[in-house]
Amino acid sequence: MALKNVFRTCTAVLLLALITAMPAAAQSVLIPSPPQIGASSYILMDPLSGRIIMEENSHERLPPASLTKMMTAYIVERELDEGRIAMSDMVPISVNAWRTEGSRTFVQEGTQVSVEDLLKGVIIQSGNDASVALAEFIAGSEGAFVDIMNQQAQILGMNESSFANATGLPSPDHFSTAYDLALLAKAIINDYPENYPLYAQKHFTFNNIRQPNRNSLLWRDDSVDGLKTGHTQEAGYCLVASAKRNDTRMIAVVMGASSTASRAQEIQKMLNYGFRYYQTERLFRTGQELLEAQVWGGESDNLSVGLMEDIHVTIPRGSRNSLNSTVELDSVIKAPVSKGDELGRVTVKLDDEVLVDQPVLALSDVPEGGLFKRIWDAIKLFFMQLFE
Repeated sequence: MALKNVFRTCTAVLLLALITAMPAAAQSVLIPSPPQIGASSYILMDPLSGRIIMEENSHERLPPASLTKMMTAYIVERELDEGRIAMSDMVPISVNAWRTEGSRTFVQEGTQVSVEDLLKGVIIQSGNDASVALAEFIAGSEGAFVDIMNQQAQILGMNESSFANATGLPSPDHFSTAYDLALLAKAIINDYPENYPLYAQKHFTFNNIRQPNRNSLLWRDDSVDGLKTGHTQEAGYCLVASAKRNDTRMIAVVMGASSTASRAQEIQKMLNYGFRYYQTERLFRTGQELLEAQVWGGESDNLSVGLMEDIHVTIPRGSRNSLNSTVELDSVIKAPVSKGDELGRVTVKLDDEVLVDQPVLALSDVPEGGLFKRIWDAIKLFFMQLFE
């Protein structure tokens, strides 16, 4: 991938010096159509680039069942990360938590259980009792915890989700979408990687009861390392799974499948399609200099510009040589310049599709130069613009 740099200036010499050779035209890579998926709603997303590879009804609001517990666990992990709770903290088990219906971790009312065991109970065993116990421990009541869940959903951009409990038990005001749940899975993986191995744990024993993780793909596909299953009569069979093969990770979500076997089979079809035909490429690194820009009236005449974060794209396998990148900078950059100032944009295209459109930023400060330097640069700039 060559980088084409364009300054909006009138100096032909400068422009020619900044343009690098473009790649030869490459033939477009043909990708087969995605497989048919037996589910009410589904999505396959690359969490690094955010690209959606396949989807159907991914913004339809549906009951998420125990996929809800991904949000419950995410909030617990956030509290751990910010030091407000610890894995070793002992959580009192209330009558309310003990009596919660549905899937259970088998905690006993009146006892105390560590945050670590309860978190494993939520993630691995899908325990409703463990979910309520953690909700009460963090927020004082499940209702107050639900408020935190909905606030966190908005922060993560889950704009089509509403939570009414910490468990996923049916409620008219409790719903989410395949797209929102993919965003949540992305946050779980990226924000708290130290806890993510819990989602790949196949068994958990508590109170002398050994229960398996309901995500059967953990046994069938070594690349799968999470995340969560869900089922109610209303929701059908649901699954959010993630897998990593080489440098590419995929997140797949199905909602409303017909059986436990079906949800696993449909997720496997989606993952296989994504990994077979697509790859993730890191195009630019954090702090990487894309080019050197001219600065007028500064202590320095030049300034490195680039990006403050990694830029990834998801592209058809074999199409990297067809990428075209362009950096366009402001026509005149005057000191003072502060690190992080936006000075232009970088775009990356695959054929006619825009994959990246990001601001280009100053990578360092350039203070104003002395009086003579500012006057001299102003004179040069005046004559340069005069003869445009």
